[in-house]
Amino acid sequence: MKRNDNTLTKVEFEVMNILWDIQGGACAWDILDHYQEPKPAYTTIATYLKVLYEKGFLDFHKDKGQGKTHRYVPLVTRAEYTRRTMQEVKRNFFGGSVKHMLSYFVKEENLSPEEVKELLEIVDP
Repeated sequence: MKRNDNTLTKVEFEVMNILWDIQGGACAWDILDHYQEPKPAYTTIATYLKVLYEKGFLDFHKDKGQGKTHRYVPLVTRAEYTRRTMQEVKRNFFGGSVKHMLSYFVKEENLSPEEVKELLEIVDP
């Protein structure tokens, strides 16, 4: 049964980042190999993969000759997830206004004059 939850927890995002970086899919052991120390238990990774599958973020298949091993593949790209998340941030925190969102980040990040100039060049090439 698929969950209707389109957000990732911090750990789910870490697992997805590894899958996005590996490309072509990976089994739980591959993901564990790419994990930073301290590495979680294999069963922890397997549980997160199950949750990500239930949330609709990935799918899996079995490779011939690999026994019970599942190869997980992302159904959502990093760019798609980033776009969706930023749209939610814009809507939830800035009333849907790109202007208010950008203004917030310009003020809060204490951008240098050079960084502001670079942003202006992006807006008005």
